[in-house]
Amino acid sequence: IAGKIMKREHGLLENLVVGVVGAYLGAFLFRLLGLASTGLIGAIVVAIIGSVVLLVIVGALRKRS
Repeated sequence: IAGKIMKREHGLLENLVVGVVGAYLGAFLFRLLGLASTGLIGAIVVAIIGSVVLLVIVGALRKRS
């Protein structure tokens, strides 16, 4: 979902890695901001937001080099 939002095409393995790492990143960011999410929908939203943030960071690092 994050790849579609950011209009990027990745393979299956990269999508899985971005999703898992993004979910952890999203949970970390939400805890850092003092926000809470509950249930399946909340977990999905947190994972999507984390994955989008991860793709933005990776994109910025790729443009730098």
